[in-house]
Amino acid sequence: MKPGRQHLERLWRAPTASDLRFGAEQLTWQPTDVRRYLEHSIAHGTPLATAVRLRMRGEIRLGRWRPFTAEQVICSDRGMVWCAATRVAGLGLGGCDSILDAEGAMCWRLLGLLPVVRRRGPDITRSAAGRMQAEHVWLPSALCARKVVWSARGPGRIRAVFPVLGHPGAVELEVDRDGRLRRLHMQRWGAPANSPFSYLDFGAVAEKERTFSGYTIPSRLRVGWYPGSERFEHEGEFLRVTVENAAFR
Repeated sequence: MKPGRQHLERLWRAPTASDLRFGAEQLTWQPTDVRRYLEHSIAHGTPLATAVRLRMRGEIRLGRWRPFTAEQVICSDRGMVWCAATRVAGLGLGGCDSILDAEGAMCWRLLGLLPVVRRRGPDITRSAAGRMQAEHVWLPSALCARKVVWSARGPGRIRAVFPVLGHPGAVELEVDRDGRLRRLHMQRWGAPANSPFSYLDFGAVAEKERTFSGYTIPSRLRVGWYPGSERFEHEGEFLRVTVENAAFR
C-alpha cells in the first residue's frame, strides 16, 4: 500500500464512535441562521461523528482542466488526508495532500515513481490547516463543538471561528432560508500561481447537496481563490468536485 493510502487508512481507524446525538436543543443559544444551517445539515438523533470518509471525482486545473478521482478522510481533532489521481500528457499522476501530527505535506508522483511535488514546512502546514477548516462543511457535526464560536454577519450570512490543530481561523457561510449552504468564504494562507505566501480570499460555490447517513452536505462544489470576483472565473478556480459517497464515524 502506498504511503498516502496508509496514512488515509490509519486516520480513518483513529476516531472512536461518539455516544452523543444531534438535537435542536443543543443550539438554543445560537443565532437563527446558524440553527437553520446545522438543523438542515444534521438530522435529529444522528450520532455526532468525529470523522468523515469521502469518495469524489471531478476536474482539477493543472494547466488545463483534467478529470480526477480521489478519496479523503477528515478527522476533526487529528487531521486530513486527500489521495487523488489524474493524468498529465497521458501519464498517471497521483499523490496526496495532508495535515497530520500538526504538519502539512504535499507528495505527488508521476507513474507512481517519479516525484514531481514534495513540499513541507510552515507555509504548507498553515495552508493545509485553512483547507481543513473550510472542509468542515463535509463534517458539520464538528461545527457543533463548544470550541466553535458562531456569529451572525447579516441575513443568511454566518461566521464560525475555531482552531484547526492549533491554527486559528474563521469561515463565513452563506445559507438560504432553509439552511442550505450556498457559498463559503475565508482568508486562507496560500501562494497561487507561485506568488509569495499570504492570506488571500478563498472559497467555494455549492451547487448541489446530498444526504448520507443523516448528514446533508454539499455534493458539488466549485473551489478556488478570489471567490465572488472575475478572477475566480478566469484564474482562481482550480477544483470542481462531486462527492459520490460519504461515510461518518
